Amino acid sequence: MLEAQSLTKAFGGLVAVRDASIKVPEGRIVSLIGPNGAGKTTLFAMVAGFLRPDRGTVTFQGQDITGWQPHRICALGMVRTFQITQPFANLTVLENVMVGAYARIANRLEAAELARKVATRVGLGARLDQPAQGLTVAGRKRLELARALATQPKLLLLDEVMAGLNPTEITEIVQVIRGIRDSGVTIFLIEHVMQAVMSLSEYTYVLNNGALIAEGEPKAVASDPHVIEAYLGHGAAERIKKGNAHA
Repeated sequence: MLEAQSLTKAFGGLVAVRDASIKVPEGRIVSLIGPNGAGKTTLFAMVAGFLRPDRGTVTFQGQDITGWQPHRICALGMVRTFQITQPFANLTVLENVMVGAYARIANRLEAAELARKVATRVGLGARLDQPAQGLTVAGRKRLELARALATQPKLLLLDEVMAGLNPTEITEIVQVIRGIRDSGVTIFLIEHVMQAVMSLSEYTYVLNNGALIAEGEPKAVASDPHVIEAYLGHGAAERIKKGNAHA
């Protein structure tokens, strides 16, 4: 469904992403992980049209969309959420979700009906008339997810939708995301919460210092020495190996 080939992006002398290639097959949940500053959000931004790659191509459903504007990509059926949620604070939860619905629906009543269904689906059904500025962090994350879902995407890109949530909230949002996939929406997500990555995704890519260093099933990737080193520092893989040997 989605394929990025040799994506590269530099900001001045800093190469944020270097020669990264990923595939997201239809109907799957694929994750992108890596330490802070690895280039994950930059890669997402290039895929979704918010940044133009210096090199490389992005193909969605067989169509080259490299350099397209985000609204054109959204119309084609791919939409992203943002790590830092920014709801329209003075609008209600329902009105915020309707903003997403208007991407495909012009009629206000129809947009409101879709927004209600989507908000209920992500657990905001009881807060439709509440001002968005009154939501907790978890509520804002759900609102960001609902607004994206209201555009009726085929592919949903989630940028750290679980950041700042407690374990109970993470468990709940994992179930919501799994339900979205089961409804026919393909998901590509950036996530730091390894519990969620292991539970949700069927395939994962690991980015470090702008370059892909590993890919595969989450359990195999989590035990890759290069991945352990990227997250825990030089020598960590060997220390863990010795620790297990003495256990």
